[in-house]
Amino acid sequence: MSRVWKTIVMFVLWRTGGLRARGQQPEVDPSERHTGAPAWAELLVVAVLLLVPVAALAFVALFVLDPNTQLLGLALGTTLALLACALVLAGRWLVPQETKVEQRPRLADPDAAREVTEQAAEGVEGITRRRLLAGAAGVAGAGLTAAVVIPVAALGPGLEEQLRRTPWRAGRALVDEQGNPMLAADIIERSFQTAFPQGAGTAAEGGGQEDLGSPVVVVRVDPATLRLPAERADWAPQGILAYSKICTHAACAISLFRDPLSPSTESKGPALVCPCHYSTFDVLDGGSVEFGPAGRPLPQLPLTIDSAGVLRAAGLMSGPVGPSWWGDPS
Repeated sequence: MSRVWKTIVMFVLWRTGGLRARGQQPEVDPSERHTGAPAWAELLVVAVLLLVPVAALAFVALFVLDPNTQLLGLALGTTLALLACALVLAGRWLVPQETKVEQRPRLADPDAAREVTEQAAEGVEGITRRRLLAGAAGVAGAGLTAAVVIPVAALGPGLEEQLRRTPWRAGRALVDEQGNPMLAADIIERSFQTAFPQGAGTAAEGGGQEDLGSPVVVVRVDPATLRLPAERADWAPQGILAYSKICTHAACAISLFRDPLSPSTESKGPALVCPCHYSTFDVLDGGSVEFGPAGRPLPQLPLTIDSAGVLRAAGLMSGPVGPSWWGDPS
């Protein structure tokens, strides 16, 4: 019985080529050999590669002119998708496609090395527009590099100085959303208002009300309760204070003002609260973090009151506006 099984196994090996000589090279089906890419495939890859820098430059332009997060993501995603599409098309039509059983001769066999070199050279013989493809790939690479380098360059040594630039200047009046000057007499205790810098509607002046450095929260407290640092002793005339409206945790908007009325909670004192992640900032103590994930105090704007009773900035913000990871978190 064992002889029968041995005979069957030997017959199967013989029919499948398992008993061929070790050095014998198997024949390759001509239909499975790469015979050169069609002309339209090369042009299609070139066209897709040339679209890559277009999308990348769109990302750069948006980053400089209008850094909208959704549009930036769309532009960068399109860039990467086009690059991936070009690579898939090149792999399908331009890269040699050949099915062959690999033989493993001894290492450093000169004849085998020569054969491999010849086969590699044959793989690109069907590509007729090599320079055009190489040029398109270079342009695509340059565009993608620009899309990566420009945002990284924006994180350079001058980042903190850029973040400290706000439209607030000494003497600039505080106005409401309609542009009306804010009077000190109109600021009452246990409430808060949002103010903007007067005349800061251009990009050169800070970009208007939508700029992160523009909005401030204005509150009024009893001057006797203030615990401001000594260098800020004159920053809150008549107990009126102004802090950045942008939370230092994740750049959310400060929109809650806590001023306890119950005797059991009065010890906490007034505070500004971000409703997104509940960062809480002590109004009396220069905007220091009282609770929550924020990494540093709210920047404070020094105030003064002119002869007409209008609130005006007395100087620059106490620190960079925005989340902690944009500047010094200390």
